[in-house]
Amino acid sequence: MHSSSPDQGTVPSPDQTAEAASHSADWTIRLVRPEEYERAGDVTAEAYLSSYGELSDEYVASLRDVAGRVQDGDVWVAVDANGDILGTVWVAREGKPLADMAQPGETDFRQLAVAPVARGRGIGEALTHHVIELARERGSHRVVMNSGPEMTGAHALYAKLGFQRMSEREGLWEVQPGRWIELYAFGYDLAPALR
Repeated sequence: MHSSSPDQGTVPSPDQTAEAASHSADWTIRLVRPEEYERAGDVTAEAYLSSYGELSDEYVASLRDVAGRVQDGDVWVAVDANGDILGTVWVAREGKPLADMAQPGETDFRQLAVAPVARGRGIGEALTHHVIELARERGSHRVVMNSGPEMTGAHALYAKLGFQRMSEREGLWEVQPGRWIELYAFGYDLAPALR
């Protein structure tokens, strides 16, 4: 499942620290730094605005608000050798889900985004692999995320990587006060670690 080709990045082994993250010849995946919050927010918002139709002003503001997101989870970024941010993903901290859909023992993530100029380079796949590896290191039994029906590119990526639809968790969710949207749910089951 994991590829070490330069275009897709590599995934760290369990004995590496999370800070070391994923590396390839073209980029590194690591935690966002405070001085990068604004740019990481811009990349996330640009990715969503270029891919999905109408987004509310409040939702776009939430995509840009990396400082707010890191209060509740970790924002990981894929950066190139020049420090340019190629993609972002927001991941729950251990034992603290981002969304109500995540159950005990699961790791959830949201707002996976690839900068429009970096598409086609395997950034989204590398970021998703990174989330899977973080969950494995934590001993999570499943990685979960939700996504709107229009996000077909993301759905294709999840299917390619082995995520399964979790229809029992799908339905209308209140994503902002008074704003409800239909969300699909996806899960990736992790094999228990051998002891």
